[in-house]
Amino acid sequence: MSSNRTDNLTWFRRGLKDGFPIAMGYFAVAFTLGITARQIGMSVLQSAVMSLTMLASAGEFATMTVIASGSSYLVMIITTIVVNMRYVLMSAALSQKIRPETGLGHRMAISYAVTDEIFGVASSVEGYLNPFYNYGMAAIAAPGWTLGTALGAAMGAILPLRAANAMGVALYGMFLAIIIPPAKKDRIIALIVVLSMGASYLCSVLPGIKALSSGMRIILLTVGIAALFAWKVPVVEAPESAEEPEAPEHPDHEKKGDA
Repeated sequence: MSSNRTDNLTWFRRGLKDGFPIAMGYFAVAFTLGITARQIGMSVLQSAVMSLTMLASAGEFATMTVIASGSSYLVMIITTIVVNMRYVLMSAALSQKIRPETGLGHRMAISYAVTDEIFGVASSVEGYLNPFYNYGMAAIAAPGWTLGTALGAAMGAILPLRAANAMGVALYGMFLAIIIPPAKKDRIIALIVVLSMGASYLCSVLPGIKALSSGMRIILLTVGIAALFAWKVPVVEAPESAEEPEAPEHPDHEKKGDA
């Protein structure tokens, strides 16, 4: 029992260390997100609770767009689910790195903080993941994201309107930083980005469609374009090897052997 506690504590500390750079990046981005939240009328508390419970920049921005447009709760829920759908795939992939005997409670707790950055770091760990590694990253990354949003919302109420609007532009810069690197490497992704922007503009000017709320337009565009490219340009997986892969070993097996 004592050995397990020591092992869990070691993993937790490792997660804190690896999660610190993530928390710093989250704080900067969330600060801008908080300013945007304040601009649409959300309070500091509402902004902080939104970030604490969602941990998703794109999802929160889409939600704020729906709130600003005055759409219904149903549209808000559907929009959030559609935009955050990728986390279902990340969670499914991450579940394969957890020991089969890991309980449901740990699996549910890990799922709270499956973000793009935490998923990327956790996936790079060799061997099976100890749940306390993800707890360590979440323990520092989630407060960084929440605190950044709260301070941004608070500053949004103090800063002059011009300054707040100028800082709000940084959020769009974040999205450009997300889509440009993969678009430069893959022409299909670049085509999807260009098509999405063009379709979004058309939906805002075409009769009938422009009458829909912005949240509903986001849902239709996201599902429609994703379905189109999934049909026309499916991802071809590499053929599986005839040999059954060996189970990954615990990353600390060498240390234990030396002891």
